[in-house]
Amino acid sequence: MTSADGGGSPPSREGSRAWVATAQGSHLRGRRTRDTAPELALRRAVHALGLRFRLGRTLFNRCRPDLVFPGPRVAVFVNGCFWHGCPQHGPSRFRGPNAERWRTKIATNQARDQRVDNELIEAGWRVVRVWECEVRRGVEEPARRVVVEVRGPSCADTTPVSPAARTAAGQNLASG
Repeated sequence: MTSADGGGSPPSREGSRAWVATAQGSHLRGRRTRDTAPELALRRAVHALGLRFRLGRTLFNRCRPDLVFPGPRVAVFVNGCFWHGCPQHGPSRFRGPNAERWRTKIATNQARDQRVDNELIEAGWRVVRVWECEVRRGVEEPARRVVVEVRGPSCADTTPVSPAARTAAGQNLASG
């Protein structure tokens, strides 16, 4: 089905003209929505700190956190700086034929994030939002924030277990 303007894409939900494909925006096509590099890095760091979590859990109202800790009821989201409007690295202005659509898209994402946070908190969950840039700067601090939410403030000074120590511990368990 083609839109009324003769393009190959279906009409947009708003009923106005559709997104315009541009060379400047081609790098955004096909971006991952799950298992992004910052999300994987945070998972590895949290796992190294001894926490175990669930992936792909829909809590309610189509809310799917990136990491879920069901026992302590903690939901962790790793927000991309561009898509969620990071105050430091999010786009400050948009140019081109899709400028207004991008402004609307980012604002809609931010409103949804706030709504989801409020719904989770009302349902008794604690929410941790981690920016992509925080993970890229150093995953240790965001991982410790997750540990504090899951285990409590007394665990804030948790240090990661080195791979050598993990291997030695695994060998000790296997031999004993």
